[in-house]
Order: sequence, then C-alpha cells, then structure tokens
Amino acid sequence: MLRITLFDDEMREDLFPLSLSRSCADFRWGILTIREKWEKVLNSAVHIKTVDYLQPLYGNATHPVEVNSRLLPNNDFIKQLSNLCAGDAIYKGEVLLARNGTNESKRVEYTGEVVLLSNLWDIFQFNAREIESDFQILTSGRSSQKLSSTNQVFGKHPVFLEEGAKVECAIFNTTDGPIYLAKDSEVMEGAMIRGPFALGEHSQVKMGARIYSGSSFGPHCKVGGEVSNSVIFGYSNKGHEGFLGNSVLGEWCNLGADTNNSNLKNNYDEVRLWNYRKKSFVKTGLQFCGLIMGDHSKSGINTMFNTGTVVGFSSNIFGAGFPRNFIPSFSWGGAAGIELYTLPKALQTAQRVMARRGVELTEVHKNIFKVIENIEK
Repeated sequence: MLRITLFDDEMREDLFPLSLSRSCADFRWGILTIREKWEKVLNSAVHIKTVDYLQPLYGNATHPVEVNSRLLPNNDFIKQLSNLCAGDAIYKGEVLLARNGTNESKRVEYTGEVVLLSNLWDIFQFNAREIESDFQILTSGRSSQKLSSTNQVFGKHPVFLEEGAKVECAIFNTTDGPIYLAKDSEVMEGAMIRGPFALGEHSQVKMGARIYSGSSFGPHCKVGGEVSNSVIFGYSNKGHEGFLGNSVLGEWCNLGADTNNSNLKNNYDEVRLWNYRKKSFVKTGLQFCGLIMGDHSKSGINTMFNTGTVVGFSSNIFGAGFPRNFIPSFSWGGAAGIELYTLPKALQTAQRVMARRGVELTEVHKNIFKVIENIEK
C-alpha cells in the first residue's frame, strides 16, 4: 500500500489568507479537501508536512514519499509515484511534484497532465469540475437514500442523499451536474438548487435559498439567500439574504444579514486580486471574481464588498460604504476606517464561536493566532 506525506511548498503564500491557518492539503475543492481526495484514491491516511507553526495541527510526518499538497491525484501520476526510488524527485517544469526522501539524487520530468492549485480563484473557477469528480468517487457502487416525494427534481444527473440527510419541498435542477447531500445535512422548504452542488455533513440550506451551479459548502455551515459558484470550507455561516458570488470563505466566518459582494466590475474589466507574496494586486484573467475571506473573519449587517476583495484572518468588517479591496488580518472597521482587532478580543470571540459548535480553542490554535498576527505586522 502506497503511503504518502503531503508537503506545502513556498507557493503556499500565493494562497494566503486561506493557507495562513491550514495546510494547502486541507483546502476544500469540490466536495472533498485535497487531503481527502488522496486518502480516497489511495485508501489510506496521509500525513501532512507544513510550516512550523501549523505542524502541531497535524502531528509528525513520517512517510518518506512526499507529494506536493497543491497537487490533485490522478492514476497515471500514482503509477509513477509507486515506482519512485529513494532520492528520486518528480518535477513539472520548475514545480516539485513529489520526492522519495529529501536528499534528491535524480530528477525526473513528469510529462503527463497535472492539476495544481495555483491561485485562490482556481477554487471557485474549477469547483464544478471537482464536485463532479468527487461525486463519482463518493457514490460509485452505492445507492442513495430515498428522496421525499415532496421535492421536485429534473435533469439528467442524480441527486444523492447520505444517511440522515433531510430534504422537503425543494427544487433540484441537475441538468448541468449532480447534487450531493452529505450525512445529516438539511435542505429546507422552498430552496432552489442547481447542480453541480455539494452540501457537507450537518450543514443546512435555509428556506427559500437560491443556490447556483458550482457551489459547495463544507461541514457545519448554514447558508441562505443567493449563492453562485462559491465555496465555503466549513463551520461558516451565510444564513440570511444577500448575494455571494464567485467567492471563497474559510472556516469560522459569518456574514451578517444582507451582506453582498460584487463579482463583476461595472466596466466589465478584468478583476485584480491582492497577492500576499507579491504585496500587490495581480491579474486574475477573470471577469467574474468576488470575495476571498480568511478564517474567523466576519461582516456586519448590510456590509458591501467590492469586486475582487480579499479579507484576511480574524477581521471584523462593518459600516456603510465599500471597504478597501484588501483588508489585512486582525482588522476592525470598514469604509470609515480600520483599526487593530486586538489579539485578546479576537481570541475571546473565536472561543465563543467555536464553543457553540462543540469545538475547543486549544493552545495550538491560540499560537496560530499569535503567529499570524506577527506575519502581517
């Protein structure tokens, strides 16, 4: 059995703020995280090797065969990986894809196709594709739980319910892709959902919600209003009216009632997005690009986010008008001005938020807050 360690490379900084608080292996892309995709394909647990301040989240990494944590598995690459000798390293151009041991003695160029998570916008741009791929992995050879007759379904793709999923009086359009409802999830009355779509364990789509193709919500989320082509990693809420489009939210986020984001500029121009490593806005090549929000960040009611806005880790945004397009971590305020969201207050809020879901804010988590605060000073 092939056992691997997923390692973070220096390009993780291009994926800030979401990689400030997790390995790239724990990015949700489709239904599953990258780590979960590898575990499903290999049928074994994988180890994680990341930066020092995040490593305590993952324990020791001991498997000598290491694979780039931004890389998605495919059968051809796994075959080559299985034959990797000690000292061998597989590259795609200048990107290290895998190695057997850290002492490289032989470089092998991989000529096949690979999918690497390289930009924050890749997450929503290719999320529909990943939902369909993960759907096949999760449902192949299995039968769905029965869908209540109160629901209306049309389209050529399936709706798959895991055990305990509750759905009544909803409308599902599977013309463009499947719909996956995880264990103990719930879709409330009047919700309208277009596939491809995925709802995580213990997550909830609220009454009358309108969810468009290419959206996936991780575990323990509550989502209402209008959502299009967006990914929510988990443990986050967008429970009220308001629009979220072409966006990615981390964990422990909360969007206040009637929070809206723009995903298209009024002049239809290409959207630029803040890049932490380059310390500047970079071209996305996209006409549609919305909000990227790091873990533990929140917005007050009626908050408006402009096209291509990046909000860092543990920020609290509120007030009238559009705040700036890049809001650093530990920010408190909005368009009228930003001040420091002090670490003691941020930790106090995080502890309360996590306790409501039965999750402890450990000393490891507290240290991560402290390190991230210093990273952006």
